[in-house]
Amino acid sequence: MLIEGILSVLNMQTLLLITGGTLLGIIIGAIPGLTVTMGVALFLPVTFAMSPVDGLSLLMGLYIGGTSGGLISAILLKIPGTPSSIATTFDGHPMAAQGQAGKALSVSILSSFFGGVFSLGVLFLIAPKLAEVALQFGPYEYFAIALFSLTLVAGLSGGSLARGLGAAAIGLVIAFVGMAPITAFPRFTFGWAELDGGIALLPALIGLFAVSQVLEEAESRDSSQAPATANFNLRQMGFSLRAGFGHFGNWLRSSVIGTAIGILPGLGGSVCNLLAYGAAKKYSKHPEKFGTGVTEGLVASESSNNASTGGALVPLMTLGIPGDNTAAILLAGFMIHGITPGPMLFETQGLLVYGIFTALVIANLVMVVGLFSFMRGFVRLLSVPKHILLPLIMMLCVIGAYGINNRLFDVGCMLLFGLIGWLMKKASIPVTPLLLGFILGPIIEVNLRRGLMSSQGDLMPFITEPISGFVLLGTLIVVAVTAYKEFAKSRNPNNRAVIGS
Repeated sequence: MLIEGILSVLNMQTLLLITGGTLLGIIIGAIPGLTVTMGVALFLPVTFAMSPVDGLSLLMGLYIGGTSGGLISAILLKIPGTPSSIATTFDGHPMAAQGQAGKALSVSILSSFFGGVFSLGVLFLIAPKLAEVALQFGPYEYFAIALFSLTLVAGLSGGSLARGLGAAAIGLVIAFVGMAPITAFPRFTFGWAELDGGIALLPALIGLFAVSQVLEEAESRDSSQAPATANFNLRQMGFSLRAGFGHFGNWLRSSVIGTAIGILPGLGGSVCNLLAYGAAKKYSKHPEKFGTGVTEGLVASESSNNASTGGALVPLMTLGIPGDNTAAILLAGFMIHGITPGPMLFETQGLLVYGIFTALVIANLVMVVGLFSFMRGFVRLLSVPKHILLPLIMMLCVIGAYGINNRLFDVGCMLLFGLIGWLMKKASIPVTPLLLGFILGPIIEVNLRRGLMSSQGDLMPFITEPISGFVLLGTLIVVAVTAYKEFAKSRNPNNRAVIGS
């Protein structure tokens, strides 16, 4: 199965899709204002007519490239292209200002590659074993895990448990539109035949993450201006082998932090790069130099944020729980191809699983080669004005939404969800819990009803079954701890940083 999975990717068409997706992801990640989540959502309709291997390989390339591309603008402009590159600006831009842009870029690129490869090794070793355990799950366990993942993401997104849970509840209500999963009774359709099949996932997804981002960027006063790029010295790419070995401990520690944070749903690269940077500074022999242009900070930030990519795929592929925002989009990518991520994925789609593993390795290789080869071209792309870029993105959004079912109703849904996402961002309400509620709502409902049918209406098996009861207890603990932290912060605002740590 492993050999067949590798061979399923080693053909010209799939390799070109991986290469193109990775390079496009780098461009999207490098342009400030565009995110890897938006890029994957934007290209999701393109994969609709592809085979699952080709479509998911393209999305994985976008994921890897978009996560890495943020280092370009972070170093050259002091603007993180993605939230996972925030810590890269701390030492990357000072090095570029000192005439060491080439060295800063090369250290960051290689750190990204090694961090990504480390997390893929963990994914390859852990995921099959975890899936074997999850094969014992029934409707009680699936209900508990889906509820746990929804609550966890809602609690960790946006810093407000109430807002996170509120957004998740909105997603659950939207998921109820259409035919009931078992009885096929129409709900909340208001007589509209277009809603009998429910709201399509792709238009909602494109609206929430792509259209809302376009509206937010268009709202800014400098939307017509392009970032000013300095003529940095891009020579002296690379560093000595001895210096590379000197960073081994920092790289290993940061990669472990990134992978572990990636596995925890709701955190991702935006958290782990700051944690890894803090750990590197703590264990450094010269912490006072951090922030002035030292390579240790770049190694920590870039190896950790790319390590989070493989970590986020562990719960996604074994339990169907996305580890971060982009993994939630990848979950939708699986579902539009009729594939449900979870423990059965390794039993029924083993060829696809190992094909994805291979695509991820190739994407990391393409990322390194592409960043080194087309560095100057990527830097020039940073000067594209937003008043040219944003209309092109909006046009692609409309084409993608219309092309799913060839109906304008989906375009209207996309625009409506784009407006909802924009308003939620202005109100500081997290969007990811809404998406997770929309995706996990049917899973929660189906397994709840199946469990009640098998127990003849008795709710106790959801609590008395060991795994289900343990997960539900963990859900209550997470909610209680998050609520306590928020209460403590409101009572003593001066100690927010202490309580959060």
